[in-house]
Amino acid sequence: MDPSPREVISQELLSWKGVTIHEHNFVTMIFYLDGIEMGHLHGDSIADLQFPVKVGKKLIREGYVSPHQIIPKSGWVSHEIQNAKDVKLVIELFRFQYNRLIESK
Repeated sequence: MDPSPREVISQELLSWKGVTIHEHNFVTMIFYLDGIEMGHLHGDSIADLQFPVKVGKKLIREGYVSPHQIIPKSGWVSHEIQNAKDVKLVIELFRFQYNRLIESK
């Protein structure tokens, strides 16, 4: 049996220095870098990440993400996870977020 998207993503992110996970409500998995939220997963189906508004708008324009379903103008963005390609893209988005947060220290 193949690992779930959530298992693949969490295994990768936990291999990065300083990343921790907090499970919330049995469904949401929140990823932190040194106590700062990088983003979270809703089960195996959606990844939400918060970027500065300008960065979020650029990622939306380029087709990597969609506006967040509840707070679309906030900088929060979402990516639906439907297949292995989406899992890879979500990991890339978290890597982008990770690097951005590391650089801001």
